[in-house]
Amino acid sequence: MCEGAQIGVPGGRVRGRLAPSPTGALHLGNARTFLIAWLRVRSCGGTLVLRMEDLDHPKNKPGAAGEALEDLRWLGLDWDEGPDVGGACGPYVQTERRERYAAALERLRACGLAYPCVCSRRDVEAGQSAPHTEDGLYYPGTCRGRYDDYGAACRALPAGRLPAWRFRVPDGEVVRFDDGFRGAYGQEVSAESGDFVLARDPQGAGYMLAVVADDAAMGVTEVVRGDDLLPATPRQLLLYRALGLAPPAFLHVPLVVSEEGRRLAKRHGDTRLRALRESGVEAERVVGLLAWWCGWAAWGERLAPRDLLPRFDLGLLPRAPAVLTPQVMAYLGVRKPPLPTGAASVL
Repeated sequence: MCEGAQIGVPGGRVRGRLAPSPTGALHLGNARTFLIAWLRVRSCGGTLVLRMEDLDHPKNKPGAAGEALEDLRWLGLDWDEGPDVGGACGPYVQTERRERYAAALERLRACGLAYPCVCSRRDVEAGQSAPHTEDGLYYPGTCRGRYDDYGAACRALPAGRLPAWRFRVPDGEVVRFDDGFRGAYGQEVSAESGDFVLARDPQGAGYMLAVVADDAAMGVTEVVRGDDLLPATPRQLLLYRALGLAPPAFLHVPLVVSEEGRRLAKRHGDTRLRALRESGVEAERVVGLLAWWCGWAAWGERLAPRDLLPRFDLGLLPRAPAVLTPQVMAYLGVRKPPLPTGAASVL
Protein backbone atom coordinates (compact mmCIF):
# COMPACT_ATOMS: atom_id res chain seq x y z
CA MET A 1 0.00 0.00 0.00
CA CYS A 2 2.82 2.42 0.84
CA GLU A 3 4.95 4.10 -1.82
CA GLY A 4 1.90 4.54 -4.05
CA ALA A 5 -1.37 6.39 -4.31
CA GLN A 6 -4.19 5.75 -1.88
CA ILE A 7 -5.76 3.15 -4.13
CA GLY A 8 -6.32 -0.14 -2.39
CA VAL A 9 -6.41 0.93 1.25
CA PRO A 10 -7.56 -2.26 3.03
CA GLY A 11 -11.31 -2.23 3.61
CA GLY A 12 -11.48 1.38 2.52
CA ARG A 13 -10.35 2.53 5.98
CA VAL A 14 -9.63 6.19 6.50
CA ARG A 15 -5.97 7.09 6.93
CA GLY A 16 -5.43 10.53 8.41
CA ARG A 17 -2.32 12.30 9.59
CA LEU A 18 -0.86 14.70 12.09
CA ALA A 19 2.02 16.73 10.68
CA PRO A 20 3.72 18.93 13.28
CA SER A 21 6.75 21.02 12.36
CA PRO A 22 9.75 21.65 14.65
CA THR A 23 9.87 25.34 13.74
CA GLY A 24 8.51 26.23 17.18
CA ALA A 25 6.47 25.02 20.14
CA LEU A 26 2.89 23.83 19.66
CA HIS A 27 0.28 26.28 20.92
CA LEU A 28 -3.47 26.22 21.52
CA GLY A 29 -4.24 26.83 17.85
CA ASN A 30 -2.16 23.84 16.75
CA ALA A 31 -3.75 21.75 19.50
CA ARG A 32 -7.30 22.53 18.35
CA THR A 33 -6.57 21.53 14.74
CA PHE A 34 -4.77 18.35 15.82
CA LEU A 35 -7.65 17.42 18.12
CA ILE A 36 -10.14 17.78 15.27
CA ALA A 37 -7.95 15.67 12.98
CA TRP A 38 -7.55 13.02 15.69
CA LEU A 39 -11.28 12.84 16.40
CA ARG A 40 -12.11 12.65 12.71
CA VAL A 41 -9.95 9.53 12.28
CA ARG A 42 -10.71 7.86 15.61
CA SER A 43 -14.48 8.37 15.24
CA CYS A 44 -14.52 6.21 12.12
CA GLY A 45 -12.02 3.58 13.26
CA GLY A 46 -9.30 4.75 10.90
CA THR A 47 -5.51 4.80 11.08
CA LEU A 48 -3.58 7.87 12.18
CA VAL A 49 -0.09 8.64 10.89
CA LEU A 50 2.25 11.17 12.50
CA ARG A 51 4.85 12.73 10.22
CA MET A 52 7.45 15.27 11.33
CA GLU A 53 7.70 18.00 8.69
CA ASP A 54 11.21 19.27 9.35
CA LEU A 55 12.34 20.53 5.94
CA ASP A 56 12.34 24.20 6.94
CA HIS A 57 15.86 24.06 8.40
CA PRO A 58 16.56 27.75 9.15
CA LYS A 59 13.45 27.95 11.33
CA ASN A 60 13.79 24.57 13.04
CA LYS A 61 14.30 24.81 16.81
CA PRO A 62 16.59 22.31 18.58
CA GLY A 63 14.53 19.80 20.55
CA ALA A 64 11.20 21.05 19.13
CA ALA A 65 10.41 17.75 17.38
CA GLY A 66 10.63 15.74 20.60
CA GLU A 67 8.70 18.40 22.52
CA ALA A 68 5.90 18.27 19.95
CA LEU A 69 5.44 14.53 20.51
CA GLU A 70 5.45 15.06 24.29
CA ASP A 71 2.87 17.85 24.01
CA LEU A 72 0.53 15.75 21.87
CA ARG A 73 0.78 12.79 24.24
CA TRP A 74 0.14 15.08 27.20
CA LEU A 75 -3.10 16.18 25.54
CA GLY A 76 -4.11 12.53 25.23
CA LEU A 77 -3.61 12.15 21.48
CA ASP A 78 -2.02 9.01 20.04
CA TRP A 79 -1.10 7.69 16.60
CA ASP A 80 -0.67 4.31 14.94
CA GLU A 81 2.41 5.04 12.84
CA GLY A 82 5.15 7.60 13.34
CA PRO A 83 8.83 8.29 13.97
CA ASP A 84 8.62 6.93 17.52
CA VAL A 85 6.42 3.87 16.88
CA GLY A 86 7.46 2.88 13.36
CA GLY A 87 5.19 1.49 10.67
CA ALA A 88 5.15 0.18 7.12
CA CYS A 89 5.32 3.64 5.48
CA GLY A 90 8.42 4.99 7.19
CA PRO A 91 10.57 6.88 7.58
CA TYR A 92 8.20 9.39 9.15
CA VAL A 93 10.61 12.33 9.23
CA GLN A 94 10.79 14.41 6.05
CA THR A 95 14.54 15.02 6.11
CA GLU A 96 14.93 11.23 5.88
CA ARG A 97 12.78 11.04 2.73
CA ARG A 98 14.73 13.30 0.38
CA GLU A 99 15.39 10.68 -2.27
CA ARG A 100 11.62 10.30 -2.73
CA TYR A 101 11.21 14.01 -3.38
CA ALA A 102 14.11 14.00 -5.83
CA ALA A 103 12.44 11.13 -7.70
CA ALA A 104 9.14 13.04 -7.84
CA LEU A 105 10.93 16.14 -9.11
CA GLU A 106 12.69 14.10 -11.78
CA ARG A 107 9.31 12.82 -13.01
CA LEU A 108 8.06 16.38 -13.36
CA ARG A 109 11.26 17.45 -15.12
CA ALA A 110 11.02 14.51 -17.53
CA CYS A 111 7.56 15.56 -18.69
CA GLY A 112 8.43 19.25 -18.97
CA LEU A 113 6.47 20.43 -15.94
CA ALA A 114 9.44 21.63 -13.85
CA TYR A 115 12.04 24.18 -14.85
CA PRO A 116 15.05 25.89 -13.18
CA CYS A 117 14.59 29.47 -11.99
CA VAL A 118 17.33 31.93 -11.06
CA CYS A 119 15.04 34.69 -9.73
CA SER A 120 15.68 35.67 -6.12
CA ARG A 121 12.89 36.60 -3.77
CA ARG A 122 13.95 40.22 -4.17
CA ASP A 123 13.61 39.86 -7.95
CA VAL A 124 10.10 38.47 -7.58
CA GLU A 125 9.09 41.16 -5.10
CA ALA A 126 10.37 43.86 -7.41
CA GLY A 127 8.27 42.49 -10.25
CA GLN A 128 4.96 42.52 -8.39
CA SER A 129 2.33 44.46 -10.33
CA ALA A 130 -0.47 43.48 -7.92
CA PRO A 131 -0.78 42.88 -4.18
CA HIS A 132 0.80 39.70 -2.86
CA THR A 133 -1.36 36.60 -2.75
CA GLU A 134 -2.65 35.44 0.62
CA ASP A 135 0.19 33.00 1.19
CA GLY A 136 3.03 34.19 -1.01
CA LEU A 137 4.22 36.14 -4.06
CA TYR A 138 2.93 35.96 -7.60
CA TYR A 139 5.44 34.62 -10.12
CA PRO A 140 4.79 35.33 -13.83
CA GLY A 141 7.03 32.61 -15.29
CA THR A 142 10.08 34.80 -15.97
CA CYS A 143 12.40 31.80 -16.30
CA ARG A 144 10.08 29.61 -18.37
CA GLY A 145 12.16 28.40 -21.32
CA ARG A 146 15.06 30.61 -20.27
CA TYR A 147 17.62 27.85 -19.68
CA ASP A 148 18.21 24.65 -21.60
CA ASP A 149 19.24 22.72 -18.52
CA TYR A 150 19.99 23.01 -14.81
CA GLY A 151 23.70 23.47 -15.45
CA ALA A 152 23.08 26.55 -17.58
CA ALA A 153 20.94 28.04 -14.81
CA CYS A 154 23.68 27.34 -12.26
CA ARG A 155 26.26 29.13 -14.42
CA ALA A 156 24.01 32.18 -14.55
CA LEU A 157 24.19 32.61 -10.78
CA PRO A 158 26.97 33.79 -8.46
CA ALA A 159 28.99 31.08 -6.74
CA GLY A 160 27.13 29.62 -3.78
CA ARG A 161 23.63 30.25 -5.15
CA LEU A 162 21.55 27.50 -6.69
CA PRO A 163 18.52 27.74 -8.97
CA ALA A 164 15.09 26.86 -7.62
CA TRP A 165 12.76 24.47 -9.41
CA ARG A 166 9.30 25.78 -10.33
CA PHE A 167 6.15 24.01 -11.52
CA ARG A 168 4.78 25.05 -14.90
CA VAL A 169 1.18 25.96 -14.03
CA PRO A 170 -1.38 25.54 -16.85
CA ASP A 171 -2.62 28.93 -18.02
CA GLY A 172 -6.22 29.86 -17.29
CA GLU A 173 -7.33 26.61 -15.65
CA VAL A 174 -9.51 26.88 -12.54
CA VAL A 175 -8.73 24.06 -10.13
CA ARG A 176 -11.85 23.07 -8.18
CA PHE A 177 -12.49 20.70 -5.31
CA ASP A 178 -15.09 20.09 -2.61
CA ASP A 179 -13.70 20.75 0.84
CA GLY A 180 -15.21 18.51 3.51
CA PHE A 181 -15.85 21.50 5.76
CA ARG A 182 -15.75 24.63 3.60
CA GLY A 183 -17.62 23.24 0.59
CA ALA A 184 -16.85 24.07 -3.06
CA TYR A 185 -13.63 25.96 -3.69
CA GLY A 186 -11.89 26.99 -6.88
CA GLN A 187 -8.79 28.92 -7.83
CA GLU A 188 -7.11 29.94 -11.06
CA VAL A 189 -3.59 29.13 -9.95
CA SER A 190 -1.93 30.80 -12.93
CA ALA A 191 -3.54 34.11 -11.91
CA GLU A 192 -3.27 33.67 -8.13
CA SER A 193 0.29 32.46 -7.57
CA GLY A 194 1.72 31.65 -10.99
CA ASP A 195 4.49 29.08 -11.34
CA PHE A 196 5.25 28.02 -7.78
CA VAL A 197 8.42 26.70 -6.18
CA LEU A 198 8.91 22.94 -5.95
CA ALA A 199 12.39 22.92 -4.47
CA ARG A 200 15.23 25.26 -3.62
CA ASP A 201 17.94 22.63 -3.93
CA PRO A 202 18.74 19.90 -6.46
CA GLN A 203 17.42 17.18 -4.12
CA GLY A 204 13.84 18.29 -4.65
CA ALA A 205 13.08 18.89 -0.98
CA GLY A 206 10.49 21.67 -1.03
CA TYR A 207 7.35 21.72 1.15
CA MET A 208 4.72 21.76 -1.61
CA LEU A 209 6.20 18.78 -3.43
CA ALA A 210 7.16 16.93 -0.25
CA VAL A 211 3.71 16.99 1.32
CA VAL A 212 2.10 15.64 -1.87
CA ALA A 213 4.69 12.89 -2.28
CA ASP A 214 4.45 11.92 1.40
CA ASP A 215 0.66 11.87 1.71
CA ALA A 216 0.41 9.71 -1.40
CA ALA A 217 3.22 7.36 -0.36
CA MET A 218 1.77 6.97 3.14
CA GLY A 219 -1.70 6.19 1.83
CA VAL A 220 -3.32 9.24 3.44
CA THR A 221 -6.96 9.42 2.38
CA GLU A 222 -8.00 12.53 4.31
CA VAL A 223 -6.21 15.70 5.40
CA VAL A 224 -7.60 17.89 8.19
CA ARG A 225 -5.69 21.14 8.60
CA GLY A 226 -6.05 24.87 9.25
CA ASP A 227 -7.86 27.00 6.70
CA ASP A 228 -4.78 29.18 6.26
CA LEU A 229 -3.62 26.38 3.93
CA LEU A 230 -6.79 26.40 1.82
CA PRO A 231 -5.26 28.64 -0.91
CA ALA A 232 -2.33 26.21 -1.28
CA THR A 233 -4.55 23.19 -1.96
CA PRO A 234 -5.18 23.84 -5.69
CA ARG A 235 -1.42 23.91 -6.27
CA GLN A 236 -1.10 20.57 -4.51
CA LEU A 237 -3.94 19.14 -6.59
CA LEU A 238 -2.04 20.12 -9.74
CA LEU A 239 0.94 18.15 -8.45
CA TYR A 240 -1.17 15.09 -7.63
CA ARG A 241 -2.47 15.11 -11.20
CA ALA A 242 0.93 15.69 -12.76
CA LEU A 243 2.44 12.79 -10.78
CA GLY A 244 -0.48 10.45 -11.49
CA LEU A 245 -1.45 10.20 -7.81
CA ALA A 246 -4.89 10.05 -6.22
CA PRO A 247 -5.43 13.07 -3.94
CA PRO A 248 -6.88 12.75 -0.45
CA ALA A 249 -10.04 14.47 0.71
CA PHE A 250 -9.41 17.84 2.36
CA LEU A 251 -11.07 19.51 5.34
CA HIS A 252 -9.88 23.00 6.23
CA VAL A 253 -10.98 24.20 9.64
CA PRO A 254 -10.86 27.70 11.21
CA LEU A 255 -7.85 28.79 13.24
CA VAL A 256 -7.54 30.18 16.75
CA VAL A 257 -6.86 33.91 16.59
CA SER A 258 -6.34 36.88 18.88
CA GLU A 259 -9.10 39.37 19.57
CA GLU A 260 -7.96 41.56 16.67
CA GLY A 261 -8.10 38.54 14.35
CA ARG A 262 -4.39 37.81 14.08
CA ARG A 263 -2.55 34.54 14.46
CA LEU A 264 -1.42 33.76 17.98
CA ALA A 265 1.90 35.34 18.94
CA LYS A 266 3.92 36.00 22.07
CA ARG A 267 2.32 39.41 22.45
CA HIS A 268 -1.01 37.65 23.11
CA GLY A 269 0.35 35.67 26.06
CA ASP A 270 2.16 32.36 26.33
CA THR A 271 -0.23 29.81 24.82
CA ARG A 272 2.41 27.12 24.25
CA LEU A 273 1.30 23.69 25.42
CA ARG A 274 4.64 23.15 27.14
CA ALA A 275 4.24 26.38 29.12
CA LEU A 276 0.71 25.42 30.17
CA ARG A 277 1.66 21.96 31.39
CA GLU A 278 4.79 23.22 33.15
CA SER A 279 2.64 25.77 34.97
CA GLY A 280 0.43 22.96 36.29
CA VAL A 281 -2.58 23.31 33.98
CA GLU A 282 -4.30 19.93 33.57
CA ALA A 283 -4.55 18.47 30.07
CA GLU A 284 -8.27 17.83 30.61
CA ARG A 285 -8.77 21.54 31.23
CA VAL A 286 -7.10 22.38 27.91
CA VAL A 287 -9.00 19.70 25.98
CA GLY A 288 -12.25 20.90 27.50
CA LEU A 289 -11.50 24.43 26.31
CA LEU A 290 -10.66 23.20 22.80
CA ALA A 291 -13.93 21.26 22.76
CA TRP A 292 -15.84 24.35 23.92
CA TRP A 293 -14.32 26.30 21.04
CA CYS A 294 -15.56 23.55 18.70
CA GLY A 295 -19.11 23.48 20.09
CA TRP A 296 -18.78 20.03 21.69
CA ALA A 297 -18.59 20.93 25.37
CA ALA A 298 -19.93 23.37 27.93
CA TRP A 299 -17.70 26.06 29.35
CA GLY A 300 -15.50 24.69 32.13
CA GLU A 301 -15.85 20.98 31.32
CA ARG A 302 -12.71 18.92 31.79
CA LEU A 303 -12.39 16.17 29.23
CA ALA A 304 -10.00 13.70 27.64
CA PRO A 305 -9.98 13.39 23.83
CA ARG A 306 -11.70 9.98 24.01
CA ASP A 307 -14.56 11.55 25.97
CA LEU A 308 -15.31 13.58 22.86
CA LEU A 309 -15.71 10.66 20.45
CA PRO A 310 -19.49 10.34 21.00
CA ARG A 311 -19.84 14.12 20.72
CA PHE A 312 -17.77 14.63 17.59
CA ASP A 313 -19.85 16.41 14.94
CA LEU A 314 -18.34 18.65 12.28
CA GLY A 315 -21.79 20.18 11.82
CA LEU A 316 -21.40 21.87 15.22
CA LEU A 317 -17.97 23.31 14.46
CA PRO A 318 -18.27 27.11 14.12
CA ARG A 319 -17.42 28.59 10.74
CA ALA A 320 -15.68 31.56 12.34
CA PRO A 321 -12.24 31.37 13.97
CA ALA A 322 -11.97 30.61 17.68
CA VAL A 323 -10.89 33.67 19.65
CA LEU A 324 -8.37 33.90 22.48
CA THR A 325 -10.31 36.24 24.77
CA PRO A 326 -9.34 37.55 28.22
CA GLN A 327 -11.86 35.07 29.65
CA VAL A 328 -10.00 32.17 28.01
CA MET A 329 -6.60 33.47 29.12
CA ALA A 330 -7.81 33.87 32.69
CA TYR A 331 -9.28 30.36 32.66
CA LEU A 332 -5.90 28.92 31.72
CA GLY A 333 -3.89 31.32 33.87
CA VAL A 334 -2.26 32.90 30.81
CA ARG A 335 -1.00 36.41 31.36
CA LYS A 336 -0.29 38.91 28.64
CA PRO A 337 3.34 40.03 28.70
CA PRO A 338 3.81 43.58 29.94
CA LEU A 339 4.19 46.24 27.28
CA PRO A 340 7.55 48.01 26.92
CA THR A 341 7.63 51.46 28.47
CA GLY A 342 5.81 53.93 26.24
CA ALA A 343 4.32 51.26 23.94
CA ALA A 344 0.66 51.28 23.04
CA SER A 345 -1.41 48.12 23.25
CA VAL A 346 -2.58 46.59 19.98
CA LEU A 347 -5.44 44.78 21.71
